[in-house]
Amino acid sequence: MVRVMATGVFDILHLGHLHYLEESKKLGDELVVVVETDTTVRKRKHEPITPEKMRCELVASLKPVDKAVLGREGGDIFEIVKDLRPDIITLGYDQPFDQKNLEKELAKRGLKVKVVRMPHLDHDLDGTRKIISKIIEFQTANQKLREVERR
Repeated sequence: MVRVMATGVFDILHLGHLHYLEESKKLGDELVVVVETDTTVRKRKHEPITPEKMRCELVASLKPVDKAVLGREGGDIFEIVKDLRPDIITLGYDQPFDQKNLEKELAKRGLKVKVVRMPHLDHDLDGTRKIISKIIEFQTANQKLREVERR
């Protein structure tokens, strides 16, 4: 049985997330997804919109996902890899890890894991920030429309 591990924030689920997980699942028999904690998201990206437990539950409910777990706070990022024992780790197209360096670091720790960079899905709303921008744009246009109607 081939176990695939995917990781990510998954804040405001969108087609880019689904595509990443569907493509990851195709590489093996079991897909385990590590959802970043709120603390990690704050350190690396932004203030999460959706709380970690909610994000984890949503990811767990997706068809390609066999199991979703919360990541670990601080410390060694490889500990969860040791616990989950994946055969393959998939990286999203925009995740800031170097595939070869990650494989070398895993090997140094006695973990024989293949790392695969997944392709980008080119879609209008394939990113959380794109969705947020679209919502702001929509709200701004509606507010201007209401102001015009009041005159």
